Amino acid sequence: MSERSIDMILYTMLAMAIILYLAFIMPGTGSVYMARDTGYIFIGSVADTIDVNRPGGCSCDGAERMTVSMAGEYMDDQASAVDVDQREDASSIHIGETEKEKKHDISSNGWHLYADLDEKLMYVYRDGQLIRTYEVSGGKPSSPSPLGTWRIIGKDTWGEGFGGAWLGFNVPWGKYGIHGTTDPWAVGKINNSKGCIRMRNDEVRELYRLVPHNALVTVVYENRPFYPMRDGDVGSDVLAVERALKKLGYYHGGEDGIFGSSLKKAVLEFQKDYNLYRTGVVNNSTYEKIMELEKEYDEEQERNKREREEILREPEQ
Repeated sequence: MSERSIDMILYTMLAMAIILYLAFIMPGTGSVYMARDTGYIFIGSVADTIDVNRPGGCSCDGAERMTVSMAGEYMDDQASAVDVDQREDASSIHIGETEKEKKHDISSNGWHLYADLDEKLMYVYRDGQLIRTYEVSGGKPSSPSPLGTWRIIGKDTWGEGFGGAWLGFNVPWGKYGIHGTTDPWAVGKINNSKGCIRMRNDEVRELYRLVPHNALVTVVYENRPFYPMRDGDVGSDVLAVERALKKLGYYHGGEDGIFGSSLKKAVLEFQKDYNLYRTGVVNNSTYEKIMELEKEYDEEQERNKREREEILREPEQ
């Protein structure tokens, strides 16, 4: 029996034990904390609290309470993040860069929110001046937050599961935004959402009053674990691959962050040309090669631009 199967059996047994505990040992409470190596996992009511039919619901479906099944999924994400990559490719272990001093690249005009999911902090700037700092939580590895710079295109006062405030982004592959949570214990401690940026309810309502439509939002997460990308996946990494392969002449579709048949075909052609294992899946080795060549392409374009500028200046000299 594989280690993966054993883990699944253990998680199932753990979930059953918790259910019995809630039903017979802690009647009426419906919740328990379970210690892990770092922080805690809060297991909410055994009953599922997700209302998938909620009008206007975001990509996280308002799933703000971590149920028993969600806790098992979270544990599985953490335990298998490296194992999945190793099965895909022996080199598929993502090693984060050494921590360095960070400088926020923000606009000097208007409102700009900068969410650093490594620090689990969001900095609020107005005209280049920092006016607020809030603790936040972002997406877990299997449902990452949309990295990059976006605009707030929607604001609403959603209640249950959203803390009375919603600020939505213009992400092309799903509905993501900033909102409150029924589980404030995780805010500032772990990234465990389905992609949205969570805040404490009183703080997100304050932010809602401060920040107008069209404000910029930058989301960064330098040390997010690498997950292989395949047909059907969505996200910022997919968007980065689309843009890179378009520069390199392999991809000719839209830049929407959705891994479809056109991108899979481009990946297969790229893997063939560079003697990589042809799967159509962007594993770590394929991803690193694509990013390496994109960097070389950008550097060459910059050199060519400087040379053209020098040629144009020569007659003046």
